[in-house]
Amino acid sequence: NDAGLRGQLRLLSSARFAGRRPGTPGGTAVVDYLVAQLRLFGLKPGNGTSYLQQVPLVEVKDKAVQFSVLRAGVPPASLAPTTDIVVWTTSGDGVGTLDKSPVVFVGYGVDAPRDHWNDYTGIDVRGKTVIILAGVPAALGDAAAAARFSLPRYKFEEAARHGAAGVLLVDAANAAHVPWRAIVDRAAGGVMRAPAAKGKHGSVQIQGWIRRAAAARLFADAGSDYAAAVARAGRVGFRATPLGLSADAVIRAEVRRFDSPNVVAILPGRHRRHEYIVYTAHWDGLGRIGGGKGGATLPGAIDNASGVSGLLILAQAFARARERPERSMVFLATTAGEYGSLGARYYVNHPLYPLRETVADIDLEMLHIGGPTRDVASLARGESQLDRYLANAAQLQGRVVRGDPDPSLDLFRRSDAQRFATHGVPPLYAVGGMDDAAEGPAWGKARLRDYFAKRYRQVGDAYSSSWDLRGTLQDLRLYFEVGMRLARTPLFPNWNPGSVYRRLVRTDGG
Repeated sequence: NDAGLRGQLRLLSSARFAGRRPGTPGGTAVVDYLVAQLRLFGLKPGNGTSYLQQVPLVEVKDKAVQFSVLRAGVPPASLAPTTDIVVWTTSGDGVGTLDKSPVVFVGYGVDAPRDHWNDYTGIDVRGKTVIILAGVPAALGDAAAAARFSLPRYKFEEAARHGAAGVLLVDAANAAHVPWRAIVDRAAGGVMRAPAAKGKHGSVQIQGWIRRAAAARLFADAGSDYAAAVARAGRVGFRATPLGLSADAVIRAEVRRFDSPNVVAILPGRHRRHEYIVYTAHWDGLGRIGGGKGGATLPGAIDNASGVSGLLILAQAFARARERPERSMVFLATTAGEYGSLGARYYVNHPLYPLRETVADIDLEMLHIGGPTRDVASLARGESQLDRYLANAAQLQGRVVRGDPDPSLDLFRRSDAQRFATHGVPPLYAVGGMDDAAEGPAWGKARLRDYFAKRYRQVGDAYSSSWDLRGTLQDLRLYFEVGMRLARTPLFPNWNPGSVYRRLVRTDGG
């Protein structure tokens, strides 16, 4: 009901939890709250006698950053932290350095043999600093490949695989719809990653983002036209270009290693209790930026207090349902979703329930806040037979299922759902669509763009008592119906013939 959902949303995005950052008192407080709620609903601990699965994390928080670019015979050009660049070190000891590292423009930084595209052809970038464009070249063509290659994580990892010492990713307004302010705020409290395998910290010393205007200045200093270079990078046959510049940088950071928990509860099935349907939502946010009176909390109301609120509502609904599900229902609130879905990644590599017996993952991420819609946006549409379950449940509500309304946001590839997909478990990631029942689709699309431009990962992502939650409740009833339908059938949904995940089978770990 509206009151229950509204109460959860208001509380989970409140100052009580201070932005829900892992490894902080606010993060600990929200975990305690989730455990108390799940216990109150009568759900059993999901990890033996515990509701927690500890996930090892590494936090790197910059303390001092110096970054300059040099050209022979020209005074060094300094790049100002937060104004021109947002960078961090990936070294294990918290000190990252670049010493006269040659700067190379490698276009979009894609190495895709199957797609006959390699931006690293003919260039050795070992020990060098690469500048990479966000997004993908239009000529790459394949939508699934494009989605993968647009991920910042892919670009950083590919540069490291080629031996780069420094990586600067150029922000782009149309690449991920993430404004510069959100990039700055996300890194302000420090970046998080999974612990590196012993002795495997990779070649990259420093990586991060450079603002387009700053990148254009560097190209001008090198006697090159930035716009022309971007145009060349999008054409077949592009070759990486040394800029005749070198980078000097020193970053000193505080490195903290700690554990942060996934919260897990289970409602055992009535008969097929060793077959599992998993509902996921990441509980974490970005915490606070700045210190003292000048600091501010990033509430993360939509991202993702909405998802974890929905998870609690669904857990309570299943626990109180007159029809006990045939299969077991697992409710998994993951940590560090804002930092590359680290909690979900840890779970699929260390599953508490066999993935080969996991029927599906239903992911709750940035729920639709608004009135009812005439459609449902399925961000994994076409991948698996879950499409049929979703379409049938949506039809009962008089709704139709459509695909991702804005693939350039690449939300599926950045979600917990995608982590399950890479281990062979079909996921469902669906939210209220763009066709608002009262205002129409154009209004819905404009509203989506406005959220990502002005509130996503910013202080403005805050709860409002004026929110219309009828559409949110409509979606929660949809998620409940899909889960119940999956619980009734003895079948396991499979991948569709054209899915990029079809070759994968449900595997436990690895």
